[in-house]
Amino acid sequence: MTGAVEAVIFDWGGTLTPWHTVDLREQWAHYTQVYDAGRADELAGLLLAAEEEAWRRARDHQRSGTLDDLLRSVGVEPSGERHEQALAAYHRFWEPHTYIDPDVPPLLAALRDRGVKVGVLSNTLWTREHHEEVFRRDGVLDLIDGAVYTCEIEWTKPHPEAFRAAMTALAVTDPARVVFVGDRPYDDVHGAKETGMRAVLVPHSAIPENQKGHVEGDPDAVVQRLADVLPVVDRWLGETVQA
Repeated sequence: MTGAVEAVIFDWGGTLTPWHTVDLREQWAHYTQVYDAGRADELAGLLLAAEEEAWRRARDHQRSGTLDDLLRSVGVEPSGERHEQALAAYHRFWEPHTYIDPDVPPLLAALRDRGVKVGVLSNTLWTREHHEEVFRRDGVLDLIDGAVYTCEIEWTKPHPEAFRAAMTALAVTDPARVVFVGDRPYDDVHGAKETGMRAVLVPHSAIPENQKGHVEGDPDAVVQRLADVLPVVDRWLGETVQA
């Protein structure tokens, strides 16, 4: 007999880091003012439209993309000093919105103390390196056993292959022994359930209408703060399944 939970995988934005409603055009204005001040407004509009298309493709077809792909789609070359300076301005805009929830460090540590693996699966255009910088800054990188960022794979949540990639990163083979924690009923809950995982919903994010999915999953648990995930997992750890 073995414990019924082998791993807990977390979404990132809106889950490990609290949801913030931001002006998405402003993020691109920070980039374009540095990259090409003379075309800043025009480029910001083009980049916003390209980003909206990227997320529509993720929602409707579960196809992934990268920040470099997005930039190239509007004629911006993502290399060289000018780009690096513009990208730094872009990241400075986002920095206040990337800090993790204070519940995260003790929650991840407690899960690992119980022998439960900790994973991350994020629908993201950002690079692994940038996410790891954020986790290192917040002191939790060493508490994560495996992570998948969809910029590195073909699919996004809720496609089952995205969830299976996260399981592979954790060397876990049975989805019934995996718990997924996220803030989105479509991407996170529906996707996890379709893959055979248990799902915990953290319902605090003001998800834009154009990012909502076509269906909503039925979570196995709903928590009001991340600290509440631990007693849910403890309850499931009390169950046993045949090895």
